[in-house]
Amino acid sequence: MEECSLFGGLGGYLIYIALLLIVPMWAQSKVKSTYNKYSKKATSSYMTGAQVARKILDDNGMHDVQIQETKGKLTDHYDPRKKVVRLSSGNFHGQSMAASAIAAHEVGHAIQDAQEYAFLKFRSALVPVASFGSNISFFFIIAGLIFTMPNLLLLGIVFMSAAVLFQVVTLPVEFDASNRAMGQLVSSGVIRNNEERETKKVLNAAAMTYVAATVVAVAELVRFILIYAASRD
Repeated sequence: MEECSLFGGLGGYLIYIALLLIVPMWAQSKVKSTYNKYSKKATSSYMTGAQVARKILDDNGMHDVQIQETKGKLTDHYDPRKKVVRLSSGNFHGQSMAASAIAAHEVGHAIQDAQEYAFLKFRSALVPVASFGSNISFFFIIAGLIFTMPNLLLLGIVFMSAAVLFQVVTLPVEFDASNRAMGQLVSSGVIRNNEERETKKVLNAAAMTYVAATVVAVAELVRFILIYAASRD
C-alpha cells in the first residue's frame, strides 16, 4: 500500500501532514490571542462572568442550575449530569467581554439541555460509543496496517467513524450555544450594541477550535478509508 500516492505523491502527503499540524495550532493561537485581548476590555455593565451566568439563567427561569468556579484557564464547561455551569477563575471573577461571552456560551448549553435540543441529546448519546471508538480504533488500524489485514483496518475505521461523528455533531451544538449566548447577552443588557462585534469575535474564535478538530478528524478518517480502498485493489 503506497500511502503517499493516495495524496498525490510526496507533496500531497506533506500538505496532509501540514493540515493535521497547522490547523489545530492556528485555531489554538487564535483563541488565545482573542481571549487575551478581550479579557482586558470590560463590558459596560461591569458584571463578572458568574453574575452574567446567574442573570441569564434566572431570566430563563433556570434557578436550579448552579454556577461553580473551576481551576485552570479556559476550562469552562457545562455539566448536564449535575446541572452546573463551571467557569474558570479568570472568567468567574472577570468583568471582561471575554468572561461575559464564555459564561453566556456555557449557559447556552444549559438552555439547550433544558429545552432538550436535539443535537445536544444526540451528542450525549454518542459519548460512550465515541469514547470507546476513539480509544480502540488505532489498535485495529495499526494492526491492520502492520499485518496487512484489511478486515482489521476496516474494523478500526468503523470505530474511528463513531468518534468522528461525535466531532461533526459537536459543531451545531457549539454554534447554537454561541448564537444563544449573543441573544441572551443583548436581551439581558449585559452588553450594548457597540460591544456586540467584539463579543462575537470571542465566540467565533472559540468555535474555530471545534472546526479545526473536526477538519483533522475527518481528514484522518478519509486517509484510512483511502488506504483501505487501496488495499482491496
